[in-house]
Amino acid sequence: MGRTAACAALVLAVPAGACAQSRDIRLVPGVYAGHHTLSARPTGCTVVLTPDGAVGGVDVRGGAPGTRETDLLDPVNSVQRVNGIALSGGSAFGLDVATGVSRFLEERGSGFPAGSVRVPIVPAAILFDLSIGDPSIRPDAECGYRAAEAAMTGDGALAEGNVGAGAGATVGKIAGMDRAMKSGIGTASITLSSGLIVAAVVAVNPVGDVVDPRTGRVVAGVRTEQGDELAGASQILREGRPLAELPGGNTVIGVVATNATLTKAEATKVAQMAQDGLARAVVPSHTPWDGDTIFTLATGEREGDDLTTIGALAADVVAEAILRSVYAAESIEGIPALSDMP
Repeated sequence: MGRTAACAALVLAVPAGACAQSRDIRLVPGVYAGHHTLSARPTGCTVVLTPDGAVGGVDVRGGAPGTRETDLLDPVNSVQRVNGIALSGGSAFGLDVATGVSRFLEERGSGFPAGSVRVPIVPAAILFDLSIGDPSIRPDAECGYRAAEAAMTGDGALAEGNVGAGAGATVGKIAGMDRAMKSGIGTASITLSSGLIVAAVVAVNPVGDVVDPRTGRVVAGVRTEQGDELAGASQILREGRPLAELPGGNTVIGVVATNATLTKAEATKVAQMAQDGLARAVVPSHTPWDGDTIFTLATGEREGDDLTTIGALAADVVAEAILRSVYAAESIEGIPALSDMP
């Protein structure tokens, strides 16, 4: 199957009434997204902005997360709206990205009103890519600022693959980095005939394999010792073979956005349901070595949409975005991409 045909085949089954399906999280009105890539390593960051504010939620299921301000998204806490989400490579160093995003938003008057100032609310999550290239090169506040600029000025399709938070992402590390494959970042969206939009952008850097949920077929992941075929993480686990010594740094991180009106508790439920899409497309997922984290942003443009529908669609677009991340990825030195496999 050619690469164009393969990407076209990624459309997942959606509920009756879906009138359009495309791939960009920015189809949600009021949602902006952009990347900044440090190609010298490579690594980078991706930001999703809601300058006018959006109700936020989060669900963290991996055993090794790296996050900022996720406690604010707890439904029992007082801040109701967020102004952006930062996704970054660079492990914990990459959390600095959110500072640059906050500076960008403050300069434009976005944020929580606190007396005479506005404080932008920018939760963040990171993935571990320090084993790729020079680990002293990592995203910082300036990268976050530039990604925010790109989000507000960009046009055309949002780039996928080896860009932003997916620039240094890899997949299939259960047997070690020398048998891994290149992945990246992907985006997907579903628009129903009613006007409801649910979309996602996901950076894919798991211990496990990426699997097509429709067929169960491994698309990208751990390779055989010869390196020219997929070994299958599930097969390795079922055979009880020794695993690589895996540090707490891999992780799938992403953002789901919708034009629906949600409370913080409902946004949190959507993030939980969206994790089902992650579990369908990444095997194994939510391991002790992954920090799997999904955020939700609800802009409130529409009223009365069914929560179950929103959550189910969130799982679909997360799974599709994960698949897109490996189809769009390109190889880097020593780590092949799907397009390089026989």
